[in-house]
Amino acid sequence: MKISVELTLTPLQNDFEPAIIHFIKKLRASNLKVLENPLSTQVYGDYDEVMSLLQSEIKEAFELIENGLLYMKIVKTDRYDYEPHF
Repeated sequence: MKISVELTLTPLQNDFEPAIIHFIKKLRASNLKVLENPLSTQVYGDYDEVMSLLQSEIKEAFELIENGLLYMKIVKTDRYDYEPHF
């Protein structure tokens, strides 16, 4: 089953950029489709592959920050090629 996941990592500390950059670079290094914008990062692919990657990378990201939030939305379809029709 294919899924699309939108992630927003928000470290609650002054020096937040290194943790976000590290998290995004780890996602980029996977064999999954990853898109980024200023507000979030999207990951697309097979459910088991995406969730396995996220399980390990979210844990590592949380270990690198003192306090933080991770917002995650999961859609049961691959929306990588989505183009608005308006």
